Amino acid sequence: MGQGAEQAPGEQPGRQKQKGQAIPTDSAAAAERLRSIDVLRDVAEDVLRQMAMSCAWQSYRAGVQIFDRDSASRDVLFVVEGAVQVVNYSATGREIAYAEVAAGGFLGEISAIDGEPRSATVVAARPTLIAALPPDRFAELLDRHPPVARQVMRRLARIIRTCDERIMDLSTLGAVARVQREVLRLARPDPNTPGAAVIHPIPTQQQIAGHASTTRETVARTLSNLQSAGFLVRKGRTVTILDVGRLTRLTEDLTTAGGESAR
Repeated sequence: MGQGAEQAPGEQPGRQKQKGQAIPTDSAAAAERLRSIDVLRDVAEDVLRQMAMSCAWQSYRAGVQIFDRDSASRDVLFVVEGAVQVVNYSATGREIAYAEVAAGGFLGEISAIDGEPRSATVVAARPTLIAALPPDRFAELLDRHPPVARQVMRRLARIIRTCDERIMDLSTLGAVARVQREVLRLARPDPNTPGAAVIHPIPTQQQIAGHASTTRETVARTLSNLQSAGFLVRKGRTVTILDVGRLTRLTEDLTTAGGESAR
């Protein structure tokens, strides 16, 4: 099952098995692990066992690169444990965060479908167990199991919508407005205070910068200004937006005014 493969998938060295991330050693155990993947929950047991035997199973330490942009790997990666970050880098080396895929999710389907190189870099966000399915077996799964194919299509549609939204933000919003938009996106309603919202745990400034396509310094300055102006308060790793409507109007005003120059 590819437990000891030194260069698969993604041809990246430095992989190391992690405590608590036991790689399954028989088809029944491996099939059970694959059933934790949302898109595979309703797949028949015999099919899951065949898939499990076709997968390369590998553990990664936090921070280890699983594959990079333009990698020749075409496998579909099922995140059995842990989480991975999908990132890219600007010409100046600034990290741009696309998404985080947690346990139960999958990624890599675009290259598996079109046969083209990877479009982003994937890094383990924490100790992670991956099951990598070869592209031909993934194509077979889609051909023989229409419900799985429909779920994959819905996921691709969400990716397209997210990309459209980010393109619009980059085209119409300055850096400060993008940071404020990201803060609003992260917030969840505070059940104890009408009109307020909470972010817990707050991502790092670098992570917010990656999603907003700006610098960590801009994020730090924007959050500090919002706190000084009474839009939010921070206690430890919790940020409370005191009035979501007020912050939303501020962000909309920046958008209408054309924002400030992106940095």
